[in-house]
Amino acid sequence: MNKLSSVILIALFAIGTLTAQETKKKMDAPIYNFTMKTIEGKNKSLADYKGKVVMVVNTASFCGNTPQYKQLEEIYKKYKDKGLAIIGFPANNFGKQEPGNDSDIKTFCEKNYGVTFDMFSKISVKGDDIHPLYKYLTTDAGFNGDIDWNFAKFLVDKNGNVVARYKARMKPDEKEIVAKIDELLTQK
Repeated sequence: MNKLSSVILIALFAIGTLTAQETKKKMDAPIYNFTMKTIEGKNKSLADYKGKVVMVVNTASFCGNTPQYKQLEEIYKKYKDKGLAIIGFPANNFGKQEPGNDSDIKTFCEKNYGVTFDMFSKISVKGDDIHPLYKYLTTDAGFNGDIDWNFAKFLVDKNGNVVARYKARMKPDEKEIVAKIDELLTQK
């Protein structure tokens, strides 16, 4: 085999490998393609949650729904060893009820509610500056429509499919939500 043939074969093999990698990425659920900044300022891929049931919730520190942090933490502690993750995204979109910076928010959540589930950096969940994750959740995930207020919730199954959406006023420990979490945790 001459040099040119070897180069062509290597190039074709490389193209095939790249195509396989691209195909695998496209096969992943879209939510797994997002990398978000944690409340501590580190990048975290949502692909790290593959195989878990995930509740995605937008949060705020000075809202009538803020006591939901307590219920979120209770649900998290009850189900985390069974495969539930809760991921919180502070947002200042509603009544300016999350004015603090990430450090302020982290301190508030830990001090007042003992939050141990994953919290992320403050983002926008609505409007012209909506974060791409929330644009996906509210336009392409099958549960379309603007976020109604702080503490709206989405449930994501173990394969990364968004399977339920709950309004902000619905508490995370209500029977309907807990039943759906139980159902999703038992699915293969």
